[in-house]
Amino acid sequence: MATRAVSADAAVVEVLNARNYADWSVLVKTYLLAQDLWDVVEEEHEDDDEEEEEEADDKFKAWRKKNATALHKIQISCGQEAFSLISNTTSAKRAWDTLAEKFKPKLVRMVKTVVPADAIVVEDLNKDNYEHWSNNLVAQDLSEVVEATAEPPKPEEEAEADDKALMKKNATALHAIQVSCGPDAFSVIKETSSAKIDRDTLAEKFTPQPSLLNNSFFQSASSSSNPGSYEENKPLFDAVWSGDWNKAKKFLTERPNAIKARLPYTDKMALHFATELEHEHIVEELVQLMSEEDLEITDNWGQTALALAAKRGNRKMVKCMVRKSKKTLSIPTKTRNRTPIILAAMNEQWDVVKDLYFVTPLQDLKPDKGPYGAGLLRYFIVGMKFDIALELIQLCPELVFTKGQNGKFPMEGFMPSAFLSGTPLNFLQRRIYNCIHVERAINDIRVSVQNEGNEESNPMKITCSGVHIEPTISDTRVRVQSEGNEECNRQKISVSGINRIREIKQAHIQSLELLHHMREVIKHRHHHDYVRQAIFRAIELGMFEFTDSVLQARPNLIWLSNQAGRNLVHFAIECRQEKIYSLIINRLDERERKLIGNIADMSGNCALHVAGMLSKFAKLNDISGAALQMQRELQWFKEVETIGLPRLKERRNKDHMTPRELFTDNHKELVKEGERWMKETATSCTVVGALIITIMFAAAFTVPGGNNGETGFPIFLHKNLFMAFIVLDAISLFSSTTSVLMFLGILTSRYAENDFLKSLPTKMIIGLSTLIISIATMMGAFSFALFIMIHEHSWIVIPTIVLAIIPVILFSLTQCRLLVDMCISTYGRGIVDRKVKSRA
Repeated sequence: MATRAVSADAAVVEVLNARNYADWSVLVKTYLLAQDLWDVVEEEHEDDDEEEEEEADDKFKAWRKKNATALHKIQISCGQEAFSLISNTTSAKRAWDTLAEKFKPKLVRMVKTVVPADAIVVEDLNKDNYEHWSNNLVAQDLSEVVEATAEPPKPEEEAEADDKALMKKNATALHAIQVSCGPDAFSVIKETSSAKIDRDTLAEKFTPQPSLLNNSFFQSASSSSNPGSYEENKPLFDAVWSGDWNKAKKFLTERPNAIKARLPYTDKMALHFATELEHEHIVEELVQLMSEEDLEITDNWGQTALALAAKRGNRKMVKCMVRKSKKTLSIPTKTRNRTPIILAAMNEQWDVVKDLYFVTPLQDLKPDKGPYGAGLLRYFIVGMKFDIALELIQLCPELVFTKGQNGKFPMEGFMPSAFLSGTPLNFLQRRIYNCIHVERAINDIRVSVQNEGNEESNPMKITCSGVHIEPTISDTRVRVQSEGNEECNRQKISVSGINRIREIKQAHIQSLELLHHMREVIKHRHHHDYVRQAIFRAIELGMFEFTDSVLQARPNLIWLSNQAGRNLVHFAIECRQEKIYSLIINRLDERERKLIGNIADMSGNCALHVAGMLSKFAKLNDISGAALQMQRELQWFKEVETIGLPRLKERRNKDHMTPRELFTDNHKELVKEGERWMKETATSCTVVGALIITIMFAAAFTVPGGNNGETGFPIFLHKNLFMAFIVLDAISLFSSTTSVLMFLGILTSRYAENDFLKSLPTKMIIGLSTLIISIATMMGAFSFALFIMIHEHSWIVIPTIVLAIIPVILFSLTQCRLLVDMCISTYGRGIVDRKVKSRA
């Protein structure tokens, strides 16, 4: 290949050579972004061995096609030398990396020689043809990108599908502009990634200037209001950057209109700049010099200076700006439609949120003003600020039925930690939780916010089992006053742990108060869009109190279905939430249970089919060991069998599978894991048990002190300590033998599915219990034998006996949790708790 001309399909105007890599890479990257091909250049394809073969093949074919297309575009945009480096490469990413390694250090300006076929003009942009050049951009159906969007859309968690289309359109417009520029124009815009910024930059540089006479007249007429260019006002921004107000003040004295000057590309004023840098003294001075209208000016993202300050949680700057202009409270951002108080709540700047909530007009939070009130209410609930959320709902109940900016209703904001059912507490913590009594006066939040600095006005009091606790200002120590007939004694004790539990219980009480009020609001509404996602999410996360409260208000929601056609009972079974399942089942009579068990979802699965699935929502990791997980799955299946008609056991879904066939198919791997776990545990314990049998059998015939040579009886036969030694030895021998036999029974089991329900767990319980007993009695026998032999040397005997207890305790502690879990799971109440009652 002697020479390489630029292909009509190439992404550049000149093929890659040793001089133009910088400009070449910008053009090719923009082109690949516009064609949705850049991802194969950014990341190497990796095979996923765990995917099903058919699905993996489809994904690989799609990736292979995109990779080939991107590689082809790179190849036809290369010169002879560059192409020779990648001619044998089959990966677009490796080709790109190879070219970058070879050519990237050599950065010179691109010299254009020809206009590509997909350029928007037939002539490179220069100072003489800007108007004609810009008109062609409109004809390409790309004007909405360069007119409306200041920066290319940035995908976030809540991004919608149209964001991707806008990103692609931005890349297409950006590439069209780049390939239509001359060398001077391209050098100005090659570092940017926004079509609008490119267009505005080129317009500023290449728009024809009026004649000198007209220009002079214009300047003289508008010099009093024109802030000037960035270059003219650069000293102001430099002073703000360094935090030097004296320099900034001197410059503004000479050029007062510079206070509205903008930074290029971002359109930020000096106030925005100072706010981002959190130069509080400069912000205060600038606000004093600015008018209310100036504070309403936004940057390219539609953010006022107040929005930036609220997002950063700087209360001093926020208060300063709000005092100057309250209208800025209602100005949302352009990109996500979020007001300053919403931005503060998103970033959990609750001090700022309270300040802004107090001064925000209630009218601005009502549904007819937009999604701002509903969005704020949801963030209050997510952040567990239930007292403010309650007051907001009392003032505007309609917010419960209104979507926020992200399309979610406020009721979807509740988290599991807002309720006792979602808060993990150990035994001692739960005892303290039950003893603490929290008395809380519900005051007007708008009044209490003003007095939040006065800790003495805290209306909270705690009573705990005859102990009166009043929080101090530090909230880390409390005064405890004993109540009794005698004179009260006061003493300070450190109870940070109790304070923490008190705060948890306070939040739980407030969340229940809020739920109770919301229940009253939704009681008479017939539609259910506002609660559909919330209640299914509550079931998935195990929020018992939320589900209970909603069903108290709207009992008919039990029959509500999700997108898969599964009602609340089906979904509770799928998520393996036994408390919620018990709550719902206990609310139904026998006829309703049969009916709801017979209902099929979109795939023809009845409730028993759902019980046979190994769902991704099932919290199996909370159960110890694969065998107990399998046991729990069998218990669910057996329980759900009771709520449907007997003929449902033979019912087939759309895959022509009965519930039992579906159960077997879904639990094959879990059965194997359970078998492996059982065998490994039994093998280890069998070795220990066999050693104990050997030792204790030998100890029975080699007794301490030996035997009488004449009679053959033990010398210490008539001593009580010797009889205790013999008894403990016998118990250890028999219990270890029983343990070994149980573990042998586990090792020789057939491991059918139903064996995991009772047989295998029972053997494991007996084996572990008897093994613990054998170890304990073995160490006891050792201690008695030692005492018989050297009882006169107590300084040796006592420490040795104490040390002998340690292994017994350690082994018991490590196995106790497993043993207790097995006993509860095997002989406990089962899946449905008939005593579960409403807590609402």
